[in-house]
Amino acid sequence: MSNLSEEIAEARRALGLTQAELADKAGLSRMAVQKAESGSTDPRLSTLQVMARALGMELMLVPSAIRPDLEHFVQSGGRLLGQRAGVGAPASVVDQLTGRQAK
Repeated sequence: MSNLSEEIAEARRALGLTQAELADKAGLSRMAVQKAESGSTDPRLSTLQVMARALGMELMLVPSAIRPDLEHFVQSGGRLLGQRAGVGAPASVVDQLTGRQAK
């Protein structure tokens, strides 16, 4: 199974959706979702895109050289390490959850 298929399957489970429910939301057959997740076929990019959108996600191509940096940026709530709040970045996820206002 491709990494993308795995991530879509994990997102579906995290939302508490069955394969049939995702298929219905995406306008696909349950079998198409099952095959895409199981790796028994190599799904078309358009199929994965429809599944992702039904889960409230978008697919984005990212150069592999910057993926680790991008993942860290997203995990930090959109702030670079040491960046002051209000300098082109939203409050961190931690600040939002705890109700703290970053200074």
